[in-house]
Amino acid sequence: MTNVLLSDWATPFSLPPFDVIRDEDFTPAFENALEAARARLAEIAGNPEPASFSNTIEALELAEDELNRVAGVFYNLAGAEATPAREALQRELAPKLAAWNSERSLNPEVFARIETLWESRGSLDLTADQERLLLLYRRGLVRAGAGLSAEKAARMREINSRLAVIGTAFSQNLLADERSWFMDLAEADLEGLPEFLVTAARDEGAARGRPGPVMTLSRSLIVPFLQFSSRRDLREQAFRAWVARGESGGETDNRAIVAETLALRHERAQLLGYADFAAFKLETEMAKQPEAVEELLMQVWAPAKAQAEADAKRLEAMLHADGHNGVLEPWDWRYYSEKRRRAEHDLDEAALKPYLSLEAMIAAAFDCANRLFGLEFRPLDVPLYHPDARAWEVTKGGAHVAVFIGDYFARSSKRSGAWMSAFRNQRKFGGRQSPVIVNVCNFVKGDPALLSWDDARTLFHEFGHALHGMLSDVTYESVSGTSVARDFVELPSQLYEHWLAVPEVLEKHARHYKTGAPMPADLRERLLGAQTYDQGFSTVEYLASALVDLDFHRGAPPADPMARQAEVLARIGMPRSIVMRHATPHFGHVFSGGGYAAGYYSYMWSEVMDADAFEAFEEAGSAFDPGMAAALYEHILSKGGSVEADELYRAFRGRLPGPEALLKGRGLDKVTS
Repeated sequence: MTNVLLSDWATPFSLPPFDVIRDEDFTPAFENALEAARARLAEIAGNPEPASFSNTIEALELAEDELNRVAGVFYNLAGAEATPAREALQRELAPKLAAWNSERSLNPEVFARIETLWESRGSLDLTADQERLLLLYRRGLVRAGAGLSAEKAARMREINSRLAVIGTAFSQNLLADERSWFMDLAEADLEGLPEFLVTAARDEGAARGRPGPVMTLSRSLIVPFLQFSSRRDLREQAFRAWVARGESGGETDNRAIVAETLALRHERAQLLGYADFAAFKLETEMAKQPEAVEELLMQVWAPAKAQAEADAKRLEAMLHADGHNGVLEPWDWRYYSEKRRRAEHDLDEAALKPYLSLEAMIAAAFDCANRLFGLEFRPLDVPLYHPDARAWEVTKGGAHVAVFIGDYFARSSKRSGAWMSAFRNQRKFGGRQSPVIVNVCNFVKGDPALLSWDDARTLFHEFGHALHGMLSDVTYESVSGTSVARDFVELPSQLYEHWLAVPEVLEKHARHYKTGAPMPADLRERLLGAQTYDQGFSTVEYLASALVDLDFHRGAPPADPMARQAEVLARIGMPRSIVMRHATPHFGHVFSGGGYAAGYYSYMWSEVMDADAFEAFEEAGSAFDPGMAAALYEHILSKGGSVEADELYRAFRGRLPGPEALLKGRGLDKVTS
């Protein structure tokens, strides 16, 4: 029987044939794809012809076509629709794919050919795209250890394999903790909870076979529970479970994995000649040096902490007024902050949600993309991997651009958070290939699904990433879409969030799901007027995580990461009533893989640019200024990683920004510490 994963897909837009793919197809498909990739690598390495850009770099560019296709399907399914079989296969694949990556990166014959090209690059008559690709291939191999001695290369292989194994274990442990915990709620426990949350808790209870409503660790459930539940004891119970993910002391405890991960990363960096992992990681980012990162973070930390401490005093007074003695605890903050927001801004999250239905926010995101970039979205009736997922064909001027898949609802088979990924990336070389992009979120399902303001921002954020992938227009897949510096990748996503708050967008799309009436003007004004509300809290919880991540990867690795986490928080003066956004044992950005390791700061680095970039639209007189939209497309969204990130931003804005626009956007520009 032919393996469908290795066959040509006679489907609309060559989408994966999700309705006929079986879990048992993946193992033979990966084996076949790895065999094909190894054969091509051997052919490149053993080519008797002198090295050329075509027979070396471009040959490498196509060497993993089958592997990329199979992996694109499998890892998207493993994240969004996990099954025991897929989780087992993830564990099995981790060392195999790590071994292949080492085999490819540490091949001395291939590296020698690339070195020959690099040394003679001035005489090769390469295009700018080809020069960039040559640089990236050489740099990538050097940073992977291609120049190491045989002994050090062998150790590098061992490190890479082990990191892959424990990174997979970290993410699966976290998912297991999130999946297993729940708290039964009696009818009396629902007092004060808004209708949407009560409905969601009842639905979750029914799905788990419980006799009544339950609270789970899904962010879309637990955050509003902490906002609205008047039961301080239940808030504490739920909060403690939320922050204890990954440190239960049982089989899913991640603390030993964290310590081993940090030690292995440090050893790998030193094998390559770097002082520590942070120096290694930041070399190719916009920041370049850990000191530059720390300087930015601490510039923002001082006013954020001062604002948070001032806010804490007001919330603690509210706590005491409710008859609770003692200090404001972390499980109190969201509850009293929500009460304060209602009092000071006359803004109730529950009153907003009827105007922020999922359908309306999807339409708003699409409409902004149409006005800015001329994109149109047509629903597709095609088989997908889950009934909740939906697909659209994306066109411009009638021409096909991409397929966009949206998978918006929380379920136990999906890891937490929200992300953008690709089943297929854009490219021109090796056969023109249009992208298939997916956004995955964890919103509470409802009829209809109603979003919080943070949920709506998340939808726009991930769609900004999707635009980066869909509007890519590069020659080589290696630099397509979001294949950019980590501290640049969040620019398109965070920038796109700004359009959600444009008054004319809200006026058009924020309509009551029952009546169709637009959000009242006074409510819209109060919403926009509260944009900087509680920014002390949100900035502090984010910065604490970013600073701990940076410290973990500077200098010698800590023997006890939890002790080091406590030391960092004490040193910066972390307010006691706020916790890190991602405590170490559930810091998936950093420990499920290496993507954001020593790089969690990148959200703020990118925010410096996104605040400045949106100011460019405002200076032009309109959030939909066609000239600025064209510049954004030309210099950033279409370019992928084909040009260095700082050059792209300079081309768009004429200069690099400072943190002033960021502080202003967060309402921290006038705070004194």
